Amino acid sequence: MCSTVKKCATYRNEEYSDGGSFPRGRKRGWRSSQGNFGKGDLHYVRDGSELQPSHIQKDNGNMATRDALENYQLRHTSYMIQPKNKRMKWHDENHTRIAVWRDRKHPEREVEEKRQDETQRSWFKVTVLYGRKYDKTWLLDSIQAHCSVPFTPVDFHYVKNRAQFFIQDAYTASALRDINCKISDEENRKIPIFVNLSSVPHSVQNQLTPEKVEQLKLTMHKRYDIFQKALDLQSLRFDPDLVGHDIDMILNRRNCMAATLKIIEEEFPELLSLNLRNNKLYQLDGLSDIIQKAPKIKILDISKNELKSAWELGKMKGLKLEELWLEENPLCSSFTEKSTYTSFILELFPKLLRLDGQELPSPITTGIETLEIIKPCKESYKGSETLKSLVLQFLQQYYLIYDNGDRQGLLDAYHDEACFSLTTPFISQDTALSLNEYFKGSRNMKELKDPNLRAQLLKHTKRDIVNFLSVLPKTQHDLGSFMVDVCAQTETMLCFSVNGFFQEVEGKFQGSVRAFTQTFITTPGSNSSLCIVNEELFVRDASPKETQNAFSTPMPTLSFSCMPTLSQEQQEMVQAFSIQSGMKLEWSLKCLQDNEWNYTAAGQVFTMFKAEGKIPEEAFTQSP
Repeated sequence: MCSTVKKCATYRNEEYSDGGSFPRGRKRGWRSSQGNFGKGDLHYVRDGSELQPSHIQKDNGNMATRDALENYQLRHTSYMIQPKNKRMKWHDENHTRIAVWRDRKHPEREVEEKRQDETQRSWFKVTVLYGRKYDKTWLLDSIQAHCSVPFTPVDFHYVKNRAQFFIQDAYTASALRDINCKISDEENRKIPIFVNLSSVPHSVQNQLTPEKVEQLKLTMHKRYDIFQKALDLQSLRFDPDLVGHDIDMILNRRNCMAATLKIIEEEFPELLSLNLRNNKLYQLDGLSDIIQKAPKIKILDISKNELKSAWELGKMKGLKLEELWLEENPLCSSFTEKSTYTSFILELFPKLLRLDGQELPSPITTGIETLEIIKPCKESYKGSETLKSLVLQFLQQYYLIYDNGDRQGLLDAYHDEACFSLTTPFISQDTALSLNEYFKGSRNMKELKDPNLRAQLLKHTKRDIVNFLSVLPKTQHDLGSFMVDVCAQTETMLCFSVNGFFQEVEGKFQGSVRAFTQTFITTPGSNSSLCIVNEELFVRDASPKETQNAFSTPMPTLSFSCMPTLSQEQQEMVQAFSIQSGMKLEWSLKCLQDNEWNYTAAGQVFTMFKAEGKIPEEAFTQSP
């Protein structure tokens, strides 16, 4: 027996000198043929009697060999052809036959390949640092564009400031690791992406069974109004049909929301209205896919839930909602003023017409092409001619009314909940006296220490603003001194500033020249104009040199011979209208007469006709 073992050991050492399962130094004349393992079991025979292998031998022998070989054939068929028949080394000493398997895999290699297989099938978590500040669609599209392997993200969601999703593929995980800090955002900052081995995502572990999905589908069909294209999922968890089938539909769970959205995508592609009221939603990670699954939705009701952070709503940014219900969510009380609440929601859903049942000002497009943020470092205005024309027409009409009409005519220029702030410098007592009418309304925080008074001086609502502007000294602005700069623009907001000079035309300081900077934040308004939502006015005394250069263009005068019946006030109105409109005196006179000397109405009609191209070129002193 000892000699048999020794011979077997010698034979194995010669054939497997590399410590693995690949034979080395195969003798000539040996033929490789293919066979099928597993048809017979390894057994021992002594003196004609069959001996059963031990449990350890059985585990390490037949089963392990067969599994390893199957795995090996999948991976290494190009390197080695497996033998057709099992080869055995026979030793006849003491009538003992020992089966020696030449193709048995080395245990360490078997463990390593098994580990590799498991790794390739493992789940990986992809984390994007500061990913919350990026639009989901943009972020995933950017990652896919840079990744060398196509992938399907699973369970995309946000955790604090990070964006996370899962993938099930080691090759994709490796490709995603390679693009760490290879993507740059609009501000040219590198985006860190980390990939780590992960357990199976909960949404995958807890996927609904096909039977439960079918029941959910039936329940949703019962709740769908085919005529209104509306789906009512209010209090879905307590639906009797679901409770009766032991289906716990908690829409906070991403697997439940994912199943719901998938059914919406497949069964209700024309869905216009979705009611998710009273489902105890406290986060909207799962609902973020609604943008792709139900892009036609116009009405969404997520009232009476547990949403505490307004930023949760940003996960649905991109929906073209016209009506949104949020009442009875904790986030509503986080806004101290209704105007702030409304403005925040409109930033996310600019096409919104109704919020919590209340009508909002209708968003009107201005015909401007898609706008982009203009970085503050860019000099002057470099936008489209259409936008330039829109801004200049707005300013022309604004100052026409401000200087010569009843300033109550400016009401239409402001949003109902607009804000206004005035500041002046405090250089000396003389300056304070000269600018007294402005100084007493100034909110300069360097001089005004009382926070309560500063809050009071901030004008809210368009009526408060216009009433305040109406008591300021009457003025004449020098349109020729204006410098206009567009600071920033988005699809729903336009910010621009005006620098120039004006003079007071009555009172103790009549003729005094002031320098001013006025900054407007506007949104699209009616009649293709702009609507002011925020305004800041800065006023100071002009320097002697500035005073000398201001109003350097002479004011046209009317010939009394041609218009002897005009009063002094009417003559001044015609002269002012001519300067600000750019029209000749006779055309300015006609415009005022046609509007019964209502300066505000004349300005509005002029602006509208000019925009429509109805004023002939000969009406202007120079072609506009």
